[in-house]
Amino acid sequence: MIYDQKKWLKKINDVIVQGPYEANWESLSKHQTPQWFRDAKFGIFIHWGLYSVPAFANEWYSRNMYIQGSSEFEHHIRVYGLQKNFGYKDFIPMFKAEKFDASKWIELFKRSGARYVVPVAEHHDGFQMYRSELSHWNAAEMGPRRDVLGELTEEMKKQGLINGASTHRIEHWWFMGGGRHFDSDITDEEKPGGFYWPAVSEQPENLEDSFFEPVPSEEFLNDWRIRTCELIDRYHLHELYFDWWIHHASARPYLQKIGAYFYNRAVEWGQEVMIAYKHDSFMFGTAVPDVERGQFAEVQSFPWQTDTAIAKNSWCYTEGNDYKKPWSILCDLVDVVSKNGTMLLNVGPKADGTISEEDTKVLESIGAWLRANGEAIYGSRPWRYAQEGPTKELQGQFTDARDKVYTSEDFRFMINHGKLYAACMRYPEDGKILIRTLGKKAHTEDAKFSGIIDDVDVLGFNEKPSFKYNFPNR
Repeated sequence: MIYDQKKWLKKINDVIVQGPYEANWESLSKHQTPQWFRDAKFGIFIHWGLYSVPAFANEWYSRNMYIQGSSEFEHHIRVYGLQKNFGYKDFIPMFKAEKFDASKWIELFKRSGARYVVPVAEHHDGFQMYRSELSHWNAAEMGPRRDVLGELTEEMKKQGLINGASTHRIEHWWFMGGGRHFDSDITDEEKPGGFYWPAVSEQPENLEDSFFEPVPSEEFLNDWRIRTCELIDRYHLHELYFDWWIHHASARPYLQKIGAYFYNRAVEWGQEVMIAYKHDSFMFGTAVPDVERGQFAEVQSFPWQTDTAIAKNSWCYTEGNDYKKPWSILCDLVDVVSKNGTMLLNVGPKADGTISEEDTKVLESIGAWLRANGEAIYGSRPWRYAQEGPTKELQGQFTDARDKVYTSEDFRFMINHGKLYAACMRYPEDGKILIRTLGKKAHTEDAKFSGIIDDVDVLGFNEKPSFKYNFPNR
């Protein structure tokens, strides 16, 4: 399918010209982070697509099956045959999603305590999980023949969850290019509108290189921008999530136009929206920073998001997933919330549309904890001290693979409902909890806290704890 780009670009420009937000950082900096996001604290991310069919290694199967010498390359030949005879596109008829039930998914996510859901609308592989006027290569016309994002969005509205979506389309510029280096079903004949297009043969040595060449063409960047705006309009998104490669220098002017378009649409619709970004791709203050599989070591003055996954090794379902323990995820959640952040936790469903028993158990456990302790989480804000204790979090991306090891001296603090909440990160065997930050000191000393503690309760328990208010060094 080749559509009229000029018509779409005119529509996008008209929305920008007629709205209050202009396509520049100064104007976009007037946008405020939504109240719903600041209060939600916990959401669900979903990686589900063609890569769920081979269910091998991770969601980059579509790229790596064309990288000679990779484990995916060898696995593909062994299981499915040579890439020239069975390419990535040949997984489409196998992706039947015969057991997919959007209502059951959203019911599970709601029981987990999530307040918003962000399905992947289009991953790097270029297969859209929603109905589109721009490409036939989508789940509504092929494979499941269902508007997956549409069904999930409808259920979110019915069940009171906030809807979002992520687009990873821009990485498609180079994602499938390995197939041009040997005899495969990706050829030099790829044209605009094709599934594999553009699949440039030049591959970035450093994926973080903001100046990688060849620079994406104007035709491709406009296609990416139009697809993004179609996604915004069709589903009235509340969160628009971008993956990392929008940091490339060529994307910057397009990002400003997408931001202005989205924010102006939101004004029309009367809804609060947000954009999540990585790597300083947006000017700070114009959207919400996201830390992939990681977090900040200290409390931040601005709202932020971490996207992480239940599985340590993959975002999608694979037969060898290494699943995190619920308590490890909960410790991360509490730490993130104490530092003014929100957690977006990923689930990877199976190709048939079922969610694994392991994922389900984790989500049910998180939900049980939040039902008992949610008043300390939802709607909370940071206290002036986020933490106490010897255990410090590693700062930055990709730090979530290790299991957290906390001590009974580690605490995280939040304020909410006119109260101070202290989360003990590891309950002591003797049941005695000592919070040094709350030790009473004179106002003239270097006091962290010099207020009066009237009462102490333990969330989830009816028993009244006894407490002693000590004066340190006396």
